[in-house]
Amino acid sequence: MARDRSPITKQSRREGYALHNKAHKILVKRQNMPGQSPNIRMRRNVSQFGVQLREKQKVKRLYGLLERQFRRMMKEAGKSRGKSGEVLLQLLERRLDNVIYRAGFAISRRAARQLVSHGHFEVNDKRLNIPSYRVEPADKISVRQQSRTSGYFANLNELTAAAETVPISWLKVNKKQFKIEVTGLPVREDAEANINEQLIVEYYSK
Repeated sequence: MARDRSPITKQSRREGYALHNKAHKILVKRQNMPGQSPNIRMRRNVSQFGVQLREKQKVKRLYGLLERQFRRMMKEAGKSRGKSGEVLLQLLERRLDNVIYRAGFAISRRAARQLVSHGHFEVNDKRLNIPSYRVEPADKISVRQQSRTSGYFANLNELTAAAETVPISWLKVNKKQFKIEVTGLPVREDAEANINEQLIVEYYSK
Protein backbone atom coordinates (compact mmCIF):
# COMPACT_ATOMS: atom_id res chain seq x y z
CA MET A 1 0.00 0.00 0.00
CA ALA A 2 1.24 3.50 -0.82
CA ARG A 3 2.58 5.47 2.10
CA ASP A 4 3.74 9.05 2.55
CA ARG A 5 7.51 8.63 2.68
CA SER A 6 8.40 12.32 2.91
CA PRO A 7 10.50 13.35 5.94
CA ILE A 8 8.39 13.68 9.08
CA THR A 9 10.11 16.98 9.88
CA LYS A 10 9.01 18.39 6.52
CA GLN A 11 5.44 17.21 7.15
CA SER A 12 5.58 18.83 10.59
CA ARG A 13 6.67 22.16 9.13
CA ARG A 14 3.82 21.97 6.61
CA GLU A 15 1.28 21.45 9.37
CA GLY A 16 2.95 23.72 11.93
CA TYR A 17 2.73 20.85 14.41
CA ALA A 18 5.32 18.37 15.73
CA LEU A 19 4.25 15.02 14.28
CA HIS A 20 7.29 13.31 15.83
CA ASN A 21 9.43 13.90 18.91
CA LYS A 22 12.42 14.98 16.83
CA ALA A 23 10.34 17.62 15.03
CA HIS A 24 10.07 19.95 18.06
CA LYS A 25 13.56 21.43 17.64
CA ILE A 26 13.12 21.76 13.89
CA LEU A 27 9.92 23.77 14.33
CA VAL A 28 11.67 26.13 16.73
CA LYS A 29 14.52 26.73 14.26
CA ARG A 30 12.48 26.73 11.05
CA GLN A 31 9.01 28.17 11.45
CA ASN A 32 8.49 28.70 7.72
CA MET A 33 6.67 26.14 5.58
CA PRO A 34 8.59 23.96 3.08
CA GLY A 35 9.33 25.98 -0.05
CA GLN A 36 8.80 29.27 1.78
CA SER A 37 11.58 31.79 2.32
CA PRO A 38 13.13 31.55 5.82
CA ASN A 39 12.59 35.30 6.13
CA ILE A 40 8.82 34.84 5.94
CA ARG A 41 7.49 33.96 9.37
CA MET A 42 3.81 34.72 8.94
CA ARG A 43 1.47 32.28 7.25
CA ARG A 44 -0.97 33.79 4.80
CA ASN A 45 -4.59 34.08 5.79
CA VAL A 46 -6.57 30.97 4.90
CA SER A 47 -10.28 30.32 4.50
CA GLN A 48 -12.33 28.28 6.95
CA PHE A 49 -12.14 25.39 4.50
CA GLY A 50 -8.36 25.74 4.51
CA VAL A 51 -8.30 25.60 8.30
CA GLN A 52 -10.45 22.45 8.24
CA LEU A 53 -8.22 20.87 5.59
CA ARG A 54 -5.03 21.53 7.54
CA GLU A 55 -6.53 20.03 10.72
CA LYS A 56 -7.57 16.94 8.80
CA GLN A 57 -4.13 16.62 7.23
CA LYS A 58 -2.44 17.10 10.58
CA VAL A 59 -4.36 14.30 12.27
CA LYS A 60 -4.11 12.00 9.26
CA ARG A 61 -0.33 12.41 9.23
CA LEU A 62 -0.06 12.22 13.01
CA TYR A 63 -1.56 8.72 13.01
CA GLY A 64 0.01 7.72 9.69
CA LEU A 65 -3.12 7.03 7.63
CA LEU A 66 -3.78 7.42 3.94
CA GLU A 67 -6.73 9.49 2.74
CA ARG A 68 -8.88 6.48 1.88
CA GLN A 69 -8.29 4.92 5.30
CA PHE A 70 -9.02 8.19 7.08
CA ARG A 71 -12.18 8.89 5.10
CA ARG A 72 -13.47 5.37 5.75
CA MET A 73 -12.83 5.77 9.47
CA MET A 74 -14.59 9.15 9.53
CA LYS A 75 -17.58 7.57 7.78
CA GLU A 76 -17.68 4.82 10.40
CA ALA A 77 -17.46 7.38 13.20
CA GLY A 78 -20.36 9.31 11.70
CA LYS A 79 -22.57 6.22 11.86
CA SER A 80 -21.64 5.42 15.46
CA ARG A 81 -23.32 6.60 18.63
CA GLY A 82 -21.78 9.63 20.26
CA LYS A 83 -19.98 12.68 18.90
CA SER A 84 -18.44 11.86 15.54
CA GLY A 85 -15.18 13.68 16.25
CA GLU A 86 -14.61 11.96 19.57
CA VAL A 87 -15.51 8.57 18.10
CA LEU A 88 -12.99 9.19 15.31
CA LEU A 89 -10.22 9.86 17.82
CA GLN A 90 -11.19 6.74 19.78
CA LEU A 91 -10.93 4.62 16.63
CA LEU A 92 -7.53 6.12 15.86
CA GLU A 93 -6.28 5.49 19.38
CA ARG A 94 -7.35 1.85 19.20
CA ARG A 95 -5.08 1.06 16.25
CA LEU A 96 -2.46 -1.51 17.24
CA ASP A 97 0.47 0.65 16.11
CA ASN A 98 -0.82 3.53 18.26
CA VAL A 99 -1.21 1.21 21.26
CA ILE A 100 2.41 0.06 20.90
CA TYR A 101 3.49 3.71 20.78
CA ARG A 102 1.30 4.78 23.70
CA ALA A 103 2.60 1.90 25.81
CA GLY A 104 6.16 3.12 25.34
CA PHE A 105 7.44 0.28 23.15
CA ALA A 106 8.38 2.71 20.33
CA ILE A 107 9.50 6.33 20.14
CA SER A 108 6.95 7.18 17.44
CA ARG A 109 3.92 5.80 15.66
CA ARG A 110 6.04 5.27 12.56
CA ALA A 111 8.47 3.13 14.54
CA ALA A 112 5.58 1.26 16.16
CA ARG A 113 4.02 0.56 12.76
CA GLN A 114 7.30 -0.90 11.55
CA LEU A 115 7.63 -3.12 14.63
CA VAL A 116 4.11 -4.46 14.13
CA SER A 117 4.60 -4.97 10.39
CA HIS A 118 7.72 -7.02 11.08
CA GLY A 119 5.70 -9.37 13.25
CA HIS A 120 7.27 -8.65 16.64
CA PHE A 121 3.95 -8.66 18.52
CA GLU A 122 1.23 -11.11 19.43
CA VAL A 123 -2.38 -10.30 20.27
CA ASN A 124 -4.09 -12.89 22.44
CA ASP A 125 -1.18 -15.28 21.80
CA LYS A 126 -1.46 -15.00 18.00
CA ARG A 127 1.18 -13.32 15.89
CA LEU A 128 -0.22 -10.21 14.23
CA ASN A 129 1.45 -7.92 11.70
CA ILE A 130 -1.44 -5.57 10.87
CA PRO A 131 -0.80 -2.03 12.24
CA SER A 132 -4.44 -1.03 11.68
CA TYR A 133 -5.80 -3.88 13.83
CA ARG A 134 -8.33 -2.41 16.26
CA VAL A 135 -7.85 -3.54 19.83
CA GLU A 136 -10.75 -4.46 22.10
CA PRO A 137 -11.08 -4.41 25.90
CA ALA A 138 -9.43 -7.51 27.44
CA ASP A 139 -7.02 -7.90 24.52
CA LYS A 140 -3.57 -8.98 25.66
CA ILE A 141 -0.61 -7.81 23.59
CA SER A 142 2.93 -9.09 24.06
CA VAL A 143 6.30 -9.08 22.34
CA ARG A 144 6.95 -12.45 20.70
CA GLN A 145 9.29 -14.65 22.69
CA GLN A 146 11.69 -14.87 19.72
CA SER A 147 11.89 -11.07 19.51
CA ARG A 148 12.63 -10.35 23.16
CA THR A 149 16.31 -11.20 22.82
CA SER A 150 16.81 -8.91 19.81
CA GLY A 151 18.98 -5.84 20.25
CA TYR A 152 15.99 -3.52 20.11
CA PHE A 153 13.90 -5.12 22.85
CA ALA A 154 16.91 -6.04 24.98
CA ASN A 155 17.66 -2.30 25.18
CA LEU A 156 14.07 -1.09 25.08
CA ASN A 157 14.28 1.26 28.07
CA GLU A 158 17.35 3.03 26.73
CA LEU A 159 15.97 3.31 23.21
CA THR A 160 12.64 4.78 24.33
CA ALA A 161 13.96 6.93 27.19
CA ALA A 162 13.58 10.13 25.16
CA ALA A 163 9.97 9.42 24.23
CA GLU A 164 7.25 11.43 25.93
CA THR A 165 5.15 8.94 27.87
CA VAL A 166 2.14 9.66 30.03
CA PRO A 167 -0.08 7.22 31.94
CA ILE A 168 -2.80 5.81 29.70
CA SER A 169 -6.03 5.08 31.56
CA TRP A 170 -7.14 2.24 29.28
CA LEU A 171 -3.84 0.37 29.03
CA LYS A 172 -2.01 -1.70 31.63
CA VAL A 173 1.67 -1.86 30.69
CA ASN A 174 4.40 -4.13 32.00
CA LYS A 175 7.57 -3.35 30.04
CA LYS A 176 9.67 -5.78 32.07
CA GLN A 177 7.48 -8.66 30.92
CA PHE A 178 6.90 -7.07 27.47
CA LYS A 179 3.13 -7.11 27.96
CA ILE A 180 0.22 -4.75 27.40
CA GLU A 181 -3.37 -5.34 28.49
CA VAL A 182 -6.29 -3.33 27.11
CA THR A 183 -8.43 -2.58 30.15
CA GLY A 184 -11.05 -0.36 28.55
CA LEU A 185 -11.71 2.11 25.75
CA PRO A 186 -9.97 5.46 25.26
CA VAL A 187 -11.81 8.70 26.02
CA ARG A 188 -11.23 12.14 24.50
CA GLU A 189 -8.67 13.06 27.15
CA ASP A 190 -6.49 10.09 26.11
CA ALA A 191 -5.98 11.50 22.60
CA GLU A 192 -3.80 14.45 21.62
CA ALA A 193 -4.94 17.62 23.34
CA ASN A 194 -4.08 19.95 20.46
CA ILE A 195 -6.61 18.48 18.04
CA ASN A 196 -9.82 20.22 17.03
CA GLU A 197 -11.81 17.20 15.89
CA GLN A 198 -14.86 19.33 15.10
CA LEU A 199 -12.97 20.92 12.20
CA ILE A 200 -12.45 17.46 10.73
CA VAL A 201 -16.15 16.62 11.07
CA GLU A 202 -17.01 19.88 9.32
CA TYR A 203 -14.52 19.16 6.53
CA TYR A 204 -16.09 15.81 5.68
CA SER A 205 -19.66 17.05 6.09
CA LYS A 206 -19.41 19.25 2.99
